[in-house]
Amino acid sequence: MTPAAFDLATDPSLCMCASVRRAARSITQIYDAFLAPSGIGIAQFDLLAQIRVAEEASRTELADVMAMDRTTLVRNLAVLERDGLIETRPGGDRRMRPVGLTEAGLATLSRALPLWQAAQSSVRSELGQERWQATRERLAEIEALPRP
Repeated sequence: MTPAAFDLATDPSLCMCASVRRAARSITQIYDAFLAPSGIGIAQFDLLAQIRVAEEASRTELADVMAMDRTTLVRNLAVLERDGLIETRPGGDRRMRPVGLTEAGLATLSRALPLWQAAQSSVRSELGQERWQATRERLAEIEALPRP
């Protein structure tokens, strides 16, 4: 196929990835606006919540759970560590350095949780329960696609 055979500018539906990325940016903006009073955005909230759920997890475990490459995760964790929200703890061996929430991290997560819940409610209300559920199901299918 030659480049002239299609035009992403006039038919963006040709690229599933571009459509999903645009949708992700839109939903991120909504959640970030709701979370703004807490001082963190949805990316930081998600990381703090995953660390809280895991209690203590290695960077590799977190990267797997969050479907992120380890380099991106480490970069994001560095910001949370710099802000005093997480800390690296001693592990069973030198390679295993679990990450845990600090008291400040727990407090930030507690402050952000009701704001996140409000964002969830707002989006659910806009979509309606049936479309909310269908969207969640389709996203789960996309997340489960085999990776190269």
